[in-house]
Amino acid sequence: MPLDFFIHESAIADAGSQIGKGTRIWHFCHLMPGSVVGANCNIGQNVFIDNNVVIGNGVKIQNNVSVYNGVVIEDGAFLGPSMVFTNVINPRSFIERKDEFKTTIVRKGATIGANATIVCGVEIGAYSLIGAGSVITKSVPAYALMVGNPARQIGWVSEEGHRLDFNEVGVAFCEKEKQQYSLIDGSVQKGLKKFSKT
Repeated sequence: MPLDFFIHESAIADAGSQIGKGTRIWHFCHLMPGSVVGANCNIGQNVFIDNNVVIGNGVKIQNNVSVYNGVVIEDGAFLGPSMVFTNVINPRSFIERKDEFKTTIVRKGATIGANATIVCGVEIGAYSLIGAGSVITKSVPAYALMVGNPARQIGWVSEEGHRLDFNEVGVAFCEKEKQQYSLIDGSVQKGLKKFSKT
């Protein structure tokens, strides 16, 4: 029976790994036994996916990325070339800390730019955009635009990654998407801002 996914002959998918329909896995990748990769993903060259990693549907992982135990990637996320995850806060080569792995979650539709570093134990909010080379040390709100080392928020982006410019009442309109966004108490939501009746 033919496979319903593609895996390059140089890649290794250990027994016990799961790969979804329509996913493509390219040169020199390694999927460990407890890893789960969803449907319609594209896994670039030289990607390592550890035990107990869960990757959603439609995820793109570019070349030279290691997704370590403790990382969860939701649907539609994008991991740029050579970006880095960690899973221990205070590693030492002479101390075993596998029972101290911290969970890192990359929410739906988020983008992490090339060479960015994600310190473990944080949540990368849905549709947020992490600039290339940024170092994330704290959780990131949904739709946030983050740059620098350590990263700081410099604005907001839409679901398609366009800058949002909020007016004085906290409403922005994305011309490219023809979509309204609202800023409420420091959080962005898609759609019109709802005002409570007094």
